[in-house]
Amino acid sequence: MTDTTDYDIAIVGGGLVGLSLACALGQLESALRIALIETSDYSRFPPPGFDSRTVALSYSSQQIFQALQHWETIQAAGVAAIKTIHISDRGHPGVTRLQAHEQGVGALGYVAENRILGECLFAAVKQLKQVDLLAPASVTDIKIASDSAQLTLDCEGQTNTIHTKLVVAADGTESFVREHLFIKQQHRDYHQSALIANVATDKPHHNIAYERFTATGPMALLPLTGIEAHPHRYGLVWTLAKDRLNEVQQLSEQDFAAALYQRFGRRVGQFTRIGQRHCYPLGMTQIAEHVRHRLAFIGNAAHTLHPVAGQGFNLGLRDVAALVEVVRDAVAKQQDVGELAVLQRYAQWRVRDHRVTTVFTDSLVRIFSNNFMPMVVARNAGLVAMSLFAPLRKRLTHHAMGYIGRASLLARGLGL
Repeated sequence: MTDTTDYDIAIVGGGLVGLSLACALGQLESALRIALIETSDYSRFPPPGFDSRTVALSYSSQQIFQALQHWETIQAAGVAAIKTIHISDRGHPGVTRLQAHEQGVGALGYVAENRILGECLFAAVKQLKQVDLLAPASVTDIKIASDSAQLTLDCEGQTNTIHTKLVVAADGTESFVREHLFIKQQHRDYHQSALIANVATDKPHHNIAYERFTATGPMALLPLTGIEAHPHRYGLVWTLAKDRLNEVQQLSEQDFAAALYQRFGRRVGQFTRIGQRHCYPLGMTQIAEHVRHRLAFIGNAAHTLHPVAGQGFNLGLRDVAALVEVVRDAVAKQQDVGELAVLQRYAQWRVRDHRVTTVFTDSLVRIFSNNFMPMVVARNAGLVAMSLFAPLRKRLTHHAMGYIGRASLLARGLGL
């Protein structure tokens, strides 16, 4: 049996970026019909625990959630503010600190559990009458015509067909939409892996995030909300060359804690607990076309970044904010939201942010993963210069806060 339904916009991928887009579109005054298609079962959010996965939210991302009226709920569920970013190069004198008070804001960003964001956004989407949640469901075929796009879905064994004016691919790094429609992409393998874990220390974090560059790769400690048994927690991201990964992964908890202490020193205290360690390979991916007729890409379906600057999810959320503003303007002008001319406004808007953020992130990886002495001297001179000159710090901090190029209404904390 096959059912057919018509929508204005179909979002393929109901992760954090897809949920955010559904929330934003659902707040438009226009009566758009929206489908959100997700392969996972939303009833299976992981329970809270020491090892919950986390995401760093830039200041502009916080502003987007504030403008969508979800921030109070997210904040009440538990987030840790980042008031200082401490950047250093182990074994060398270069150090700089980016401070929230220098920017006149309460925090440069926040760290939240993925589970909290997912639950808050899912609860918000369920309240939106114009959004249909199709989950678990997977897209098996896509056909794009001049007047609409057709998606064939497998909904637990039942075949459904959707016609829509616009398909938004938010289905992540391994995007089915991208592969199925033969969208070309450029990929750079960093020959590195990220080891992530939550860790506890015997000292408060004082809302400081640490970015530490070492001979074995960049490391980050992001402040987390505490739990009863472990009030002082961080999220660890340790970048390692692939040939070092197994060695570090197999360290005992005691030896792993000692290795962290050796790299971060007394500033964070002794490591009292090491959570589950997870690893994933690192690379940079960019697609050749962010839009086609009746098709737009957002988030990791369009670009994946090295985690060194913590911009991956934030870049995707800025995609969301720009796209929903373009859709709003098109509807106000009674234009077809899936027309290529409309979607090119979104693509052109996002070019600078994508380019600057990608180049900045890639440059950090190359500069701070290189032990060639002239490069070491140059990068430490750069850190010292930023420490001494406020305009340099301000520019870097502005980037870290997520303000690159034209800022959307949502990123400025304004409603739609």
